[in-house]
Amino acid sequence: MVELYAFDAQWSEHCSYKSSRHLLKQLPTTGAEVVLGPGEDAGILHLGEHNGERYGVVIAHESHNHPSQVVPFEGAATGVGGIVRDVLCMGAEVIALADCLRFGRVEDPHSHQRYVAQQVVDGIAAYGNAIGVPNIAGDVYFDEGFNDNCLVNVIALGLVKESEVIHSRAPKGSAGWDIVLVGKATDASGFGGASFSSLTLEEANHEANKSAVQVPDPFLKNVIMRASYRVFEYLREKKITAGFKDLGAGGIMGCTAELCASGGYGAIIDLDDVNVAVENLPPEVIAVGETQERLCWVLPGDVTLDVLRIYNEEFSLPEIARGARAVVIGAVQDEKRYVMRHGSEIVMNVPIDFLTGAPSTGVRIANAAQDDKLDAVHSHTRRNAAHHDTVGEAALLTQAMADINACSREPLYKEYDAVVRGTTVIPRGRADAGVIAPVPGAQFGVALSVGRSVVEAVRKVVAVGARPIGLTDCLNFGNPNNAEHYAQLVNAVKTLSEEAKNLGLPFVSGNVSLYNESSSGRAIPSSPIIGCVGVLDDVSKVVTPALKHPSSALYYVGDERAGAILEGIDRRLILSTRAIGDDGVFAAAARMAFAAINDFGVEFNNGITSQAQYRGWLIEVADAAAFEEFAARKMAREDWEHLGITTVADIEGEVDITSGAQSWDLDELRAVWIKPLAEIYA
Repeated sequence: MVELYAFDAQWSEHCSYKSSRHLLKQLPTTGAEVVLGPGEDAGILHLGEHNGERYGVVIAHESHNHPSQVVPFEGAATGVGGIVRDVLCMGAEVIALADCLRFGRVEDPHSHQRYVAQQVVDGIAAYGNAIGVPNIAGDVYFDEGFNDNCLVNVIALGLVKESEVIHSRAPKGSAGWDIVLVGKATDASGFGGASFSSLTLEEANHEANKSAVQVPDPFLKNVIMRASYRVFEYLREKKITAGFKDLGAGGIMGCTAELCASGGYGAIIDLDDVNVAVENLPPEVIAVGETQERLCWVLPGDVTLDVLRIYNEEFSLPEIARGARAVVIGAVQDEKRYVMRHGSEIVMNVPIDFLTGAPSTGVRIANAAQDDKLDAVHSHTRRNAAHHDTVGEAALLTQAMADINACSREPLYKEYDAVVRGTTVIPRGRADAGVIAPVPGAQFGVALSVGRSVVEAVRKVVAVGARPIGLTDCLNFGNPNNAEHYAQLVNAVKTLSEEAKNLGLPFVSGNVSLYNESSSGRAIPSSPIIGCVGVLDDVSKVVTPALKHPSSALYYVGDERAGAILEGIDRRLILSTRAIGDDGVFAAAARMAFAAINDFGVEFNNGITSQAQYRGWLIEVADAAAFEEFAARKMAREDWEHLGITTVADIEGEVDITSGAQSWDLDELRAVWIKPLAEIYA
């Protein structure tokens, strides 16, 4: 019975990527800044040097879609908990979070869709705030395509010295070493979670599915994180190389099997030694249950007692949560078999490489329709564009700012602590990307953005003056056994690969979430979500979108000229920058004005309309002549354009955006911009 549940979990789509891993080989994964590419719990990119030490930024990205649809608060919270563990297990200090959300239509205050949208945000806030990690970036979109399946994608960043990375595998020469389980007492929560995340959600199974969702404990996690930092310090003092991995899908079985198989070893696990929350748990529940807040070490025996003491005595895990502790549950073995004992029985004995090597089952689609790679938000924008000819030009900007997919996100993210830890330079919502300065005394900073494409995520990082260095992705799609759904995945991976290669950027981590569909066969719109990490060599040169001065010149710069934007910021020619989104250049200008400390407006040149197709950045410069001389040397003439100037309040105190005879009052625009989400996240 244990073996049956073990293979059900380990060979599930969620654990094995059996339908997608051959596609993911198309993505670029190498580059000058890559310290560690895909293959472990998280990827690592080179951040910078300070006091003779090379620092890396760790990044991981995952989804918790199915759990969040069924039990929104707990599902979203445990998603944050899981991604934090992935970063922690690389030997890193967790330094930042981001969330990327997709919800159904929420206009009905009594709808399940609104309940999900509210509870997911509450769950993310409750967990992230409790563990003391700032949430610095994210996005949210609403579409009826997500009515039955929401998307909750989360990203975590960590900081580690490149010489101190810990790997999620049993180290060379570790046969006979101890396998140490750390954390919450194992219970029945989350049992079957990996399989649940690899199935279609059915309304008839709604109540039964709740048992597959884990129960979060962020306060215990907070202590486990601090205790693990102390263990990192201890092992580095002793110059010990250890293996460390989080327990996620597949529980104890999944984690220990992957730890040992990755190192070329087998494992012997004694389920009787596992700390459990209740007596008489079946062995399959102990083995495969996905109880939250657990980690696993592979340690040499001569340091095991000291590590147990740090967790159990110095940081008092048993006093923080009932049954929580660090305990030895098994050993690494040379023979490449995975063995589990329970009582006097051997309940599992299989080749470890067979257990962890699910066969690929990806369907090959030769000719996939190109439109299938559009996500819901692009489709939504296209639908809105079709209605532009039915309203007057003056109404278009107001309509765009009031749209739920373009309005202010502040009512949502105000629930998140964006400045805890004291390293935040630009908090969430103040710019297109969040920025932190994670190393005290160092000049460099880290920027993080999210987007629906590589180009969009990169555009946002560049807008704060950061040089993009790497990417992460979460690919959210429907049933891979459906040819149409699978074609969407095929096209998305191809498109992401092309975009990343064109920009010279590697993917260093990511996630695939499939079976996002209802029992009726209605799948979510294809939804690739991209995270981009950028580096500011001098964080004092960071820019925000807030307009800075009256009578400044405003210019458009096209997507192909990121290098010119970065050089212009470095030379302090550019005062402020905003990435131009689907809602156009007028909306970008309005947001720049909203962000300004003083009351600034914008006067666009005659002939520019709110429907003008600009893709790139809207920038403010103080010295137009100096910028134009710079632009003429660095860019083709079609890649930049003077669009207008900044203005101040008129004699009546009103501040406007104007273009020819058209005028929009900024206070009125701000009111309609704030309203949609303010009604949902009151």
